[in-house]
Amino acid sequence: MDIAQLIADFGFPVVMVIGLGYFVYYVWQTITNTIDPSIQDMKKTIIRLTDQLRLLDQDMIRLQQKVNTVLELKEENKLKNEQEKKNPSRKKV
Repeated sequence: MDIAQLIADFGFPVVMVIGLGYFVYYVWQTITNTIDPSIQDMKKTIIRLTDQLRLLDQDMIRLQQKVNTVLELKEENKLKNEQEKKNPSRKKV
């Protein structure tokens, strides 16, 4: 059937409501079958990446603590060496 004939038989509003109903059905099917599975995959990927980011953050914190400890020990050693140079008569223990 021709669209013009359908409009003549049923009227413009009725034909447009049927067309809109089909459009809504098509969009709903597209969202349900294509977009929702993709979103679920993206959620899994985001969760996995967030976990990796947390692990990296924890590793960075541990590394920073180790670097701070090494710098403190180096500074202490430097101060100790300077004191030994100032007071050479002190015994080394």
